[in-house]
Amino acid sequence: MTAVSEKRVCLGVIAGAHGVRGLVKVKPFTETPANLAAYGPLSDEPGGRHWGVTFKGEQKGLALLALEGVADRDAAQALRGVRLYVERDRLPPAGEDEIYHADLIGLAAETTEGKPLGQVLAVHNFGAGDLIEVGGDKKGSQLYPFTKAVVPELDIAGGRIVIDPPYEV
Repeated sequence: MTAVSEKRVCLGVIAGAHGVRGLVKVKPFTETPANLAAYGPLSDEPGGRHWGVTFKGEQKGLALLALEGVADRDAAQALRGVRLYVERDRLPPAGEDEIYHADLIGLAAETTEGKPLGQVLAVHNFGAGDLIEVGGDKKGSQLYPFTKAVVPELDIAGGRIVIDPPYEV
């Protein structure tokens, strides 16, 4: 399992330009859109580009951000589709009964009987709640509801997650 301090968390994705002075519209993955600017500089997915960030407001569910070095509409529009990341260790600790999805990725998954299922590959939400994707064997990957009934035990420090599958695996 990757150490938490080595992980990065995606906070949002640039949806396009706003105005002519280089502001970008960002679809936030944070609870509060203003938090996109609360954790320091953001980087792109490969980690090669970094931007200081200033939150400028919200519009139709999108955050409006000024990124250092992005001064006009063309430069802002060229960033459309770029995912914005921050180092995991810059985020505050998760609250009680809360978890960062990034902390689940890579955990070993097993059934309540101890049968290995693979590793947590991703966490998805298609509108009806979180699903964890588990895979790594010849069967491909499986999706499981991320609920207390299906995931009765979560041991991030121990690097494992216990799943009580609602169907035969």
